[in-house]
Amino acid sequence: MSPTARNLLPHAALLTAMAFWGSTFVVLRIALTALTPLQTMAGRMLVACIVFLPLWPRLWRELKEHGNLGTLTLMALCEPCLFFLFETHALRLTTASQAGMITSLLPLLVAAVAFVALREHAGLRMWLGFLLAVCGVTWLTLAAVPDEKAANPLLGNILEGIAMCCAAGYTVLARHLSTVYSALCITAVQAFVGMIFFCLLALVVPESDTLISLGRDFPAWVPWACVFYLGGIVTFAGYGLYNFGVKRLSAGRAAAYTNLIPVFALLFGVALLGEKLPPAQYGGALLIVLGVLLSQWRGISRNVPGQKPTV
Repeated sequence: MSPTARNLLPHAALLTAMAFWGSTFVVLRIALTALTPLQTMAGRMLVACIVFLPLWPRLWRELKEHGNLGTLTLMALCEPCLFFLFETHALRLTTASQAGMITSLLPLLVAAVAFVALREHAGLRMWLGFLLAVCGVTWLTLAAVPDEKAANPLLGNILEGIAMCCAAGYTVLARHLSTVYSALCITAVQAFVGMIFFCLLALVVPESDTLISLGRDFPAWVPWACVFYLGGIVTFAGYGLYNFGVKRLSAGRAAAYTNLIPVFALLFGVALLGEKLPPAQYGGALLIVLGVLLSQWRGISRNVPGQKPTV
């Protein structure tokens, strides 16, 4: 493989992972038309663990060799456990398009956490962009109004914001662990811890049987197909590709690709569910985009593999 192709590989992996993750907002909402949040996530993690079964002997040897089980567990608790717990409940209350826009905060949150935990440099531009994006998320959330597709968008958007904080912690921990573990091993640990977490919650925590309505009917098999897609494709391939990219780039550079998630989420939401942002929310969405561009524009272009990002 040529050096150019080798350098492009982590970027292609991250781009593909963002397309998978952008689709999850729509796919999760479809799954929630027939299943509760805990049922959906327990099924998703179970499917992912089944996919990993043939690889467990090799991965177990890697885990025993390197240790760091406490850090691995903390990473998995951040994501998928707490992240999916908040995001799945968020998507019962808000639209896929609005939740997707809030993910724009992730690169800025990661840069802030990486500045504290990994000493990755964060300049004035990043902090100004962060402030602008937070103002945009606040605008987007306060301007949200309930309708037939979003029962409580205010609470849903807040829950999605909390999920992004969990995702930031996960990204920084995954960056730290990627110096020791393979991307495949990190992804497998996430699936295994997530399966135990959500299966236990599904068994002991009572859930409301009120399901969401998207204003259209789906065949009975579609929500179950969504669970298999989430576990077999998004969890396995999406996280595998993302962890591969994080391993070869800095936490800040990899997280910058999450700017594409809202784009994919909006496209899928419009195309598959007929969603759209109310006019009052366009200003908030624009502030989010401007904040992300302000924080990332020049910093990413000056980064090279092996250097700390100037975000």
